[in-house]
Amino acid sequence: MQRSRLATITLSMVATLVATLTLATPAQAAPSDHYVALGDSYSSGVGAGSYTAESGSCKRSTKAYPALYAADVRPASYRSVACSGATTTSVVNTQLGALSATTTLVSVTVGGNDVGFANIMTTCVLYGTTNCVAAVQAAEDKARAELATMLRNVYNGIRNRAPSARVVVVGYPVFYQLGTTCVGLSATSRAKINEGINLVNDITRSAAVAAGFAFADVRSQFVGHQLCSYGTKWLHALNIANIGVSYHPTAAGQSGGYYPVFRSAAD
Repeated sequence: MQRSRLATITLSMVATLVATLTLATPAQAAPSDHYVALGDSYSSGVGAGSYTAESGSCKRSTKAYPALYAADVRPASYRSVACSGATTTSVVNTQLGALSATTTLVSVTVGGNDVGFANIMTTCVLYGTTNCVAAVQAAEDKARAELATMLRNVYNGIRNRAPSARVVVVGYPVFYQLGTTCVGLSATSRAKINEGINLVNDITRSAAVAAGFAFADVRSQFVGHQLCSYGTKWLHALNIANIGVSYHPTAAGQSGGYYPVFRSAAD
C-alpha cells in the first residue's frame, strides 16, 4: 500500500516537472516552414561576403540574415531571391514569383533604393553639407509622398501569393552614432542622414502593421556598433576600393544585428 502510494506521488512529481519544463521552454521556429526571403542588398547580404555563385550580381551571401536563419532553424525549404539594387517595383515584378500558397514564412527588406539611399550617400561624401542636407530632404519628401503606396503594393502582392504565410518586414539600421568625434561627414550631414533613415523605417513600420505583418526593427540592436561609435563597427564605412559594400552591414552586422531581431519576430 505504501509502495503504491509512493509510486503515485513520484509519478505525480515527474508529471508536474515535465509540465513545468514544457511551459518554460520558449516557442521555436517550425522546421516545417517553407521560407522565402525577398528584398534588396540588406536582405541579400551585400557587405557580408561569401556570396553564392548562383546569385551573380544580386550578391546573396551565406552570411545574410535569411541564410543564417535557414542554417540554424533548418526549415523544410528555403529560397532567397533578394537582390542588390532591388526596389519595390523590382520585388513585385521579379521576386514575388518565388511565393506560393505553400509558403509559410516570408521576410522582406525593401524601400531604401526607392528613395535613393546610394545616390544620397554619394552626394553627401562628394559635395558637402549643403548638398547632402538637400538630397536627404528631397528623399524625405519623396518618402512621405510615395513610399507607403509603394510598400503597400509589395505587401499586397505577398499576401495574394502567400495567403497563409507569416510575413516579417525587416527595417534598416541607422548609420551613425551622433555626439562623437568622427572624421568624414559633418555632424549636420550625419544627423540629417539618420533622420532620413528613421523616417523610412517609421513609414515602413506603419505600412507593415497596416498589412497585418510583423516589423523587425534593427535600429536599437545596432546602437554601439554604428559608424562613429566606439564599439566594433557592424557597418562598412565608405570603401573606395569596393564602393558597393559602403554603408552595408558586415558579416557581424548580419549575425549580431539583423539575425537575432529577425529570429525573434519570425518565431
